[in-house]
Amino acid sequence: MSILGLKKKQPKTFKVKVSTMDAEMEFSCEVKWKGKDLFDLVCRTIGLRETWFFGLRYTVKDTYAWLKPDKQVLDQEVPKDSPITFHFLAKFFPEKVEDELVQEITQHLFFLQVKKQILDEEIFCSPEASVLLASYAVQAKYGDYDPNFHKPGFLAQDELLPKRVLMQYQMTPDMWEEKITAWYAEHRNITRDEAEMEYLKIAQDLEMYGVSYFSITQNKRDTELLLGVDAQGLHIYSPNNKLSPNKSFPWSGIRNISYSEKEFTIKPLDKKKEVFKFYSSQLRVNKLILQLCIGNHDLFMRRRKVDSIEVQQMKTQAKEEKARKKVERQILAREKQMREEAERAKEEMERRMFQLQDEARMANEALLRSEETADLLAEKAQIAEEEAKLLAHKAAEAEQDRQRLEVTALKTKEEKRLMEQKMREAESLAVKLVEQSERRLKEADHLKQDLNEAKDAERRAKQKLLEITKPTYPLIAAYSSPPPPTGPESPDMTVDMGGSIRMDFKDSDMKRLSMEIERERLEYMEKSKHLQDQLKELKSEIESLKLEEQQQAGLYSLRSYAEPPYIPHSNRNSAYMAQMAFYEEV
Repeated sequence: MSILGLKKKQPKTFKVKVSTMDAEMEFSCEVKWKGKDLFDLVCRTIGLRETWFFGLRYTVKDTYAWLKPDKQVLDQEVPKDSPITFHFLAKFFPEKVEDELVQEITQHLFFLQVKKQILDEEIFCSPEASVLLASYAVQAKYGDYDPNFHKPGFLAQDELLPKRVLMQYQMTPDMWEEKITAWYAEHRNITRDEAEMEYLKIAQDLEMYGVSYFSITQNKRDTELLLGVDAQGLHIYSPNNKLSPNKSFPWSGIRNISYSEKEFTIKPLDKKKEVFKFYSSQLRVNKLILQLCIGNHDLFMRRRKVDSIEVQQMKTQAKEEKARKKVERQILAREKQMREEAERAKEEMERRMFQLQDEARMANEALLRSEETADLLAEKAQIAEEEAKLLAHKAAEAEQDRQRLEVTALKTKEEKRLMEQKMREAESLAVKLVEQSERRLKEADHLKQDLNEAKDAERRAKQKLLEITKPTYPLIAAYSSPPPPTGPESPDMTVDMGGSIRMDFKDSDMKRLSMEIERERLEYMEKSKHLQDQLKELKSEIESLKLEEQQQAGLYSLRSYAEPPYIPHSNRNSAYMAQMAFYEEV
């Protein structure tokens, strides 16, 4: 067996993974492929023709490097992993994106890369510019703003603003979304590629746009500085200030750039100006700086020359493509407008139809209501007619009642007059009776006084008689004359003893007086009874008249004259009571 047969067979291909800003691709590459072969394969795959802006970048230890086109892939310091990972990124940036970026795919790749750099804060952006850029990014992703579709919260999952801007203000995500949406609504009718181009036109004016920074030291004092390489030239910055350069060397003013080991030398085109030297600590970084300087300078010179035939063809094709797309957009806009007008007309017709249906329904309901109203009015008219008849009948009855009440009132007035006359007579009679009662009472008092005087005289006579008939004079009593009679028929006696004693006592006068008093009492009782009977009769008549009047009319009241004037019971019977007291004493 030969030694060649013992050798391990080498693989002829190797795996490569290429990540763009919006996709990942895997390729099987031949061992002998150079960097240009892999780069061309990626550009053909994604359809990119403006290849001079881009490159394949890979990571080496703590820095990065770009794949060299004229050297085999495996001979460079690429990672030995399988698959080997590369990032397809923009290596050089245009001075004016609107003039230099021709293809839409080129614009799109630049847009995605610059957007990521702004969000990662590799490019400083003010809050105002960040909100405006975010609104164009939303327009590029979602198209025209539609309030019916883009409800609040539709941007919750999108990363649109740098964290530094979010932390700088005390605003909620909803408040940021409201500010972005306000700008987003202003970008109506802007296509995706136009929105991305507007984004890049704003971003290219930012101070850190397209600048690659490297740490350097100055020649003599070892002062730490930053070197910035971009499409305009070379810039020297302070370590803590990447926005405003301390010194700048435009490509148009540089005659030569060279480095020896770690020393770089920038020779101005004007020989009178001082040569600037600086140091970079790593050889790999020095090579990268030199590559960026050469590439940016070549592009700077290329921009100032007539475009190549390839570029002219691309621009022509891009212009024709834009014109064609513009016509298509116009056609689509017209069709969209016509469709919207047709939809609006349809909606208007449907709205009108619904309106007419509502009007017809309302008219039908109104007709039904009018019919019901007419029936109700007819019923009400009938009821009103019946009520009118009833009211007329009641009016006639009321007129009859009124006439009857007038007659009753006339009768009542006449009866009232008669009753008043009877009342006046009764009052006059009562007054007379009271006067008679008082007179009789006075007479009774006089009679009582006379009777008391008579009793006193009788008592005195009896006393005298007893004195005369005492036992001390028995003989005189026995022999003089018989005793005087004691009955009612006894004659008057007059006795004179030791003087002249005389007594007059007549029973006939007492009887006569008693009989006269009894007769007057009986007469008074009869008259009083007769007067009380008349008053009761008069009161019953008044009550019957009052009840009859209330039943017939209910309009007149006889309460004021229904009862006779009230005579106190004490006054009516005062004479009678006085006589009775007198008789009881007698």
